[in-house]
Amino acid sequence: MIWTPHTTVASIIEDDGRFLMVEEMTRDGKTVFNQPAGHLEEAESLLEAVIRETREETRWGFRPHALIGIYRWQVPPAETTYLRFCFQGICHDHQPELSLDEGILRAVWMSRDELAANPEQLRSPMVLRCIDDYLAGHRYPLELISDIK
Repeated sequence: MIWTPHTTVASIIEDDGRFLMVEEMTRDGKTVFNQPAGHLEEAESLLEAVIRETREETRWGFRPHALIGIYRWQVPPAETTYLRFCFQGICHDHQPELSLDEGILRAVWMSRDELAANPEQLRSPMVLRCIDDYLAGHRYPLELISDIK
């Protein structure tokens, strides 16, 4: 059997020091905060995935502007490995009539300090790391990503 990581995407959307986050229920019943994020689907580009996931989890359209970073996280103790592509961009075209993805309780704007105050309520250590990299000015052009057809 060939090992493969779970490929995920996430969006960083900031407005006046607050970040668009989702409050969600995990499979084990824990309530956590995460960026709008999710799994890459078959035949989908990374940009298509982050646009889709942001809409499904927040009701907002998303225009990616830059790649913030690529993150590998292995869930202790050596279980699932996630490979996350985190994008920065802006939201537009809010559609409040849409239903949220299963498990998503609400979309909420939060500051970095609010998130850091309760690290046990974060979906993973990647949540704060992505925000910190964004705040540190990490920006990579979207042209870095190529979809070969």
